[in-house]
Order: sequence, then C-alpha cells, then structure tokens
Amino acid sequence: MACSLLSTGLYAETEVRTLIRIGDQLQISFLGEEGFENSFEVDRQGYINLPEVGLVKVSGLTIEDLRSVVRQQLAQSYRNTEQLQINLKESRLLVTVLGYVQTPGEVNISGQGNLQMALTAAGGLKPGAQLDRIQIKRAGQVQVVDFKKYMDSGDEALIPDLQPLDIVFVPSSPLTGNVQVEFDAASLLAGGDAAEKKQSVRIFGEVHNPGTFSFEADQNMVDLLMRAGGVTRFASVSQIRLITEGEPQLFDLKAYLDSGSSRSMPAVAAGATIFVPMKEEEIKTGNSTIYIMGEVFRPGAYESKAEASFFDILANAGGPTRYARSREIRIIRRNGTVVNFDLQAYTEGLNTQSVPTIAAGDAIFVPEKNDLNQTSWLKISPDKAVHVLGAVTNPGRYEWSNEMTLLDLLAESSGPAKDADLAQLSIKRKGQAPEIFNLEAYLSGRDKTPLPQLKGGDTVIIPRQPELPSGNKAAWIKQSSEESVFILGQVGVPGRYRFSPELSFLDVLAAANGPSQQADLREVRVIHRNQSAVQLTQIDLALYFETGDQSLLPQLQAGDTIFIPDQVLTNYPNQAHKSVRIMGALNSPGYYRFNDDMNLLDLLALAGGPTSEALTEDVHIVHQGCCDTRTTHFDLRAYLKAPQAHLLPVVRAGDTVFMPVRSQSRWSESMALVRDLVSLLTLMLLL
Repeated sequence: MACSLLSTGLYAETEVRTLIRIGDQLQISFLGEEGFENSFEVDRQGYINLPEVGLVKVSGLTIEDLRSVVRQQLAQSYRNTEQLQINLKESRLLVTVLGYVQTPGEVNISGQGNLQMALTAAGGLKPGAQLDRIQIKRAGQVQVVDFKKYMDSGDEALIPDLQPLDIVFVPSSPLTGNVQVEFDAASLLAGGDAAEKKQSVRIFGEVHNPGTFSFEADQNMVDLLMRAGGVTRFASVSQIRLITEGEPQLFDLKAYLDSGSSRSMPAVAAGATIFVPMKEEEIKTGNSTIYIMGEVFRPGAYESKAEASFFDILANAGGPTRYARSREIRIIRRNGTVVNFDLQAYTEGLNTQSVPTIAAGDAIFVPEKNDLNQTSWLKISPDKAVHVLGAVTNPGRYEWSNEMTLLDLLAESSGPAKDADLAQLSIKRKGQAPEIFNLEAYLSGRDKTPLPQLKGGDTVIIPRQPELPSGNKAAWIKQSSEESVFILGQVGVPGRYRFSPELSFLDVLAAANGPSQQADLREVRVIHRNQSAVQLTQIDLALYFETGDQSLLPQLQAGDTIFIPDQVLTNYPNQAHKSVRIMGALNSPGYYRFNDDMNLLDLLALAGGPTSEALTEDVHIVHQGCCDTRTTHFDLRAYLKAPQAHLLPVVRAGDTVFMPVRSQSRWSESMALVRDLVSLLTLMLLL
C-alpha cells in the first residue's frame, strides 16, 4: 500500500513538473462527450483545438495548470468538468529538416529523439551531403555539428539535444559542383577528394589519378603520390616538381627509393602543387636492335641476341592486341625487302610457310584490323578483298582468305535479306562472264553441285525478288521473261510472276490470289511457249477440286501463260458446241456454258429468268442434231404449278432455248383482230 502511494506521489510530482511542448500528444478523458476520443496534438503555435471552445494555448504549462485552464474553458459549454482527466500521452519533437536530404520538410519525432532520428525521418541524407557542416538553427543562432565525427565514433556528446521548432540544415559537399546532377562518388573522387581548395594539394602529370586531394599534416610526398594512384610507366621519377607558395623544388623519387633517406624529401604544405613530367627517352639504335611496331602491347626498339626467334621478339613486345590483323604481319628487312607472314594460319596448322628469321635492323609490323564501319578499307589490298552486293543485310567490302567459302562470306555480311533471290546468285570476275549459282537449291539439298570457289577481287551479287505486280510495276517488269510465268484472266492479281522449277501450278495460282468468282474453272488454258511450237493445254480445274486428281494439273515451265476465262461466253461464239443459246423475253439472253448436270431451269436462271412479257406457256427448245433439226414446245407455267405432273425437256450442249413474247402468240394476234373489228363497227354506228 505504501509502495502504491509512493508511486502515485512520484508520478504526480513528475506530472506537475513536466512542461507541455510543441508537438506533444495530449489525452483528454471526458466521459459521455463526443470529440474527446482522439488525442490532441500541440501545433506549432502551442495551441490545441477543443470542441465547442476552439484554440487554447497550452505550450509551457504543466499538466496540473492545463487541467485548470481546460476545465475553466469547457465549463462554459459542458457540465461536470470536475470529471475531466488530462494526461501527457506522448512527448514529441516538431522540427524542420532542410537541405541535402531525401524529403526535406517538417518532421515529428519522439521527445527523446536526436539529430540522427530527425535526419532519418526526413528520408535520410542524399548522396553528396557534407556531414561535417550540418547546422542547427534555434532562436536566430546557428550551431555547426560535425556529424561525420559522430558517425565515426558514436559519441552522443558530439550532437546537441534538439528542441521544438529547431531547424536542421544539411549543406551539400563542394564536390557536387554548381550543377544539379546525379551524384557519383567514384567519378568525383577520381579527380581528388578535396572539399576546400585552401586545404588541398593539386597533383597532375604522369600519375594514374590526377586531381585535387585534401591535405593532411602527417602525409609526405610519397603518400600523396600514392593517393593519386602512383606514377605511370612513362613518368620521369627523377624530375618531380613541387611548388609551395611560389617556390619550385625538384624531388628525385628514384634516388629516395634507392637510398631510403627522408632528407631528400621536401616538406609539403596545404595549397601545394605536385607535377610529375613525362620521361623523354632517347631513340634506341645499334647493330643488335630490332624494331616492332603496330598492334602489339609494347611496341618499340629491342636489343636482340643472335639466337632470338620471331616468337621470342613478338612475346617480348606483349604479343598482338585484339585489334591486330595477324594474317598480314610484315617483316621489313634491312635491305628493303618485305616478307609476309600469316600468324593465324600458322598457329592453326593451315600454313606450311616456315617462321621467318629475324636479323638485326629488321622491323616487324603488325597491321590493324579494318573496322566495321569500313573507314579503313584502303588498308586491305584489292586482291585480298571480296565485294558483296545486293540483297544482303550488310553489303560491302570484306577481307578474304582462301580458307573461306561462299557461306563464310554471306555470314560475314550478316546473311541474305528476306527478299533475296538465292536462286540467281551471280559471281563476277574481271574479264569473265558472270557465273550463276543456285544457292537456294544447294541449301535445300536438291542440287549437289559444290559451292563455287571464290578468290580475292571477286564480286558476289544477290538480286532481289521482284515485288507483286499490284505493288510496284516498275520493279517487277525488269524481271526477265525467261524466268517468269504469266497468269491472266479471272484471278485476283493478274500479271507476271517469278518462276522456279520447284513451283507447281497451284503455287502460281495462289500467288495471284486465286480465281475470282466469275472464273470459268472448267476451261482453264495453259499456253506453252518454251518449245519449238506453241502448245495449248486445257484444264478442268473444277474437276480437280472435286476429285483431287493431281494428273489433271500440268507441269509448268518458265515462259508459260495461264489463262482463266470468264463464265459468260458472249465474246466466245466459237465455243457454241459447249454452250446453249438462250434468246427471247429473258433478262440476260446470250451464250451460257452447259454441262450434263444442268437442266432447263438452270439455264433460265443463268439468263436472269423470264421477263414480265414472256409467254411461259410456250417455250421453244430447238435441238440441233447431226441429221435434222426439231423443236420441242414446253409449258413452263404448267410445270411450275404442278412439277410432279410434267417432265422437264432434255437440253443438250448446242441447243437453242427461245422464250417468245406474249404479243407474238396466236391468241394475241386473234384478240388484236377482234379489237380492230369492234372499233370499225363502233365507227360505222356513229356515222
């Protein structure tokens, strides 16, 4: 019981002494009243917003003082305010974080929070923030905090406590420059790590990483050179220059490394400049000197012994680089003669040439490869290059070797284009007729002819396939007639099409988008012109589609002509023996194709049917026989009323169907005579 009272007393004492600050969370318990369920936050001006009362100043008050003030304010609108309880729910800090942070602005952290928690609440530091110059602004005063030292040591005494409404400002590092760019520490530090010019040392010349570096008093000349990546192999280490306050000094790094004495090392101060010059070498000459130039890793002049071989000298120079054209290495003798050596072929066992001997005064030259942009094409002699033109992905001039084949050359040019005519590949040599090679048949295995042998100076031409006639007539008309098939008449796209022996009749027909709806498939004609006499083949294409008999389709050859006629035979009277004439009172009289599957009604339907003036009771059918001609009369009207009671007359190819006009019948003539007599009697009575 005593402990409980003691605890209550301690809490009350702490409660009385705690002052309310901006950002704190207050819990006001007032049972039975709405609007007091949530906590109240003290705003930047130190106010809370009470229901029915409004803004009440609470910052700087104790909890006990706050109870009195709130009860007094609420008593004007509420009863039983003695039941009201106020507690400090959570102590908070309201501060503003600006500068080089991810999300600058106002943050609300715990009341026991510190500078690191405020920076974290603002999204953390951005790359390029200067950690040793963070500012805390409070009541018009600025305190600079070395946050970098705190991050190195973890000593909380290095960062001050924050107060409500403090402003934390994070400046940017001088390394970021004056232009807002994406911070790249590796790239910026490659030029040095100095933040202030007054406390830096500039190092340039023959060092690996020249730049401006921060100065530290415990570092000497060698330490600074190591921070710059050390000297290069071209550095004149005995002529290093140090400029301090306008006074130049020479430093011999080689002598220092040989002696180890620090007496020869000059003192370096902030603001100094260190320059490492390039070593000036003398030209090497002599009776035992061999020169190696071009695409090797270490070109130069080398002292050679009599037993040194070609490979010894090449290896001593680091060997060829990846840009070296190892197939065209040249050895320039002292007397001016030139010897070519194919190193690649030798290493692959393809060359029987012996390794050349090297003597004093000789020069080895390793040329550079020609680049992909062909800017150095003149480096390849004409007898070592092959031209690739036409329908390839990358036409151009390519280096050639006798070990290569035609397929190697096409692969080097990234392969044929999608419209390449591989069946007409042409190889042109100077002073000779072009050689035509069917690469398409070779690749498909139909032709066992070996690939043609190419050599330097040849030109390979791959023509393009012509476009469809409907696309560009100026392109397809250039195609030779001996390589084409003509398709005319009732097809989707008539014209001239490229033909090869592996194409069939249906392939050509499909290329022309097939027959149209008006095509007469039973009278397709193929004209063969590639023989001594022109031949004509007639095809019943409809029968092929009905039976699938491949023997009905002809074998096409280049130069053939396919003609698909129209179903209407008005313009073809010489085929009357295969058709029926339909005349008289019909909507579309004329010649019509007839077969054994058709009857009289089919013919009348083809002719558009009888007109309104047709005499359907007396249809004339004229049968043309070998010996005589006879006529059959048929009552179409009666048949249509009772088809079971009448039979359709037989119609054959060559017959004539005549539909008379009603005004030409005997009944019409009799009725006309009666009308004339009645008119005459009427006239006589009137007279």
